[in-house]
Amino acid sequence: MYGPEIIIFFGKAGSADGLGSTFTGSFDATVRLWDCKSQSTKPIQVFDDSKDSVSSLHVLGHEIVTGSVDGKMRLYDLRMGMMYVDTLGHPITSVQQTTDGNAVLVSTLDSTIRLMDKSNGKMLQHYKGHTNSDFRIRSCLGFGDAAIFSGSEDGKVYIWDVLEGKVLERLATHEGKVASAVACNSVRREFASAGVDGNVIVWGMPQ
Repeated sequence: MYGPEIIIFFGKAGSADGLGSTFTGSFDATVRLWDCKSQSTKPIQVFDDSKDSVSSLHVLGHEIVTGSVDGKMRLYDLRMGMMYVDTLGHPITSVQQTTDGNAVLVSTLDSTIRLMDKSNGKMLQHYKGHTNSDFRIRSCLGFGDAAIFSGSEDGKVYIWDVLEGKVLERLATHEGKVASAVACNSVRREFASAGVDGNVIVWGMPQ
């Protein structure tokens, strides 16, 4: 079901970790590289490989990982000029690389979050229990990549153990409405959740 498809791309590509550039994903199915120091309104480079909206992207060093509604995760290696494609089979709502760059956390519209090995496209672990079949819901890694946080369409925030895949916490919030995004601050041991109720809630974790 999973496995990388390798494609070579050509063209000018700036450094993904350069201070003067940024990347954007779009509903027009493109990823664009912009020179923030330039006054030009034209991108430096456009990646148009997706067949549907680009819903999420994450930049780490010279690599860009993107998730698309077409159900494919694409990894662009700007240094090598290569693109690797993994087919998940369901629309992707969120992607994030691990701190060491060896794996990618991927959320999809089948109420499943997967941790994918970046080198061979194999699934290392999967995480279930939340509901995500209709809305774009974000997930993230936190606390030294030891835990996974995600919102849910049932209005709860879920926390899993990365290695075991077990649900550690189910936090009822946002008045039972969709919890659409989460972000984690490992230094402060806090995370934030945002919901369609219009509220952002900051949570503290025990020391």
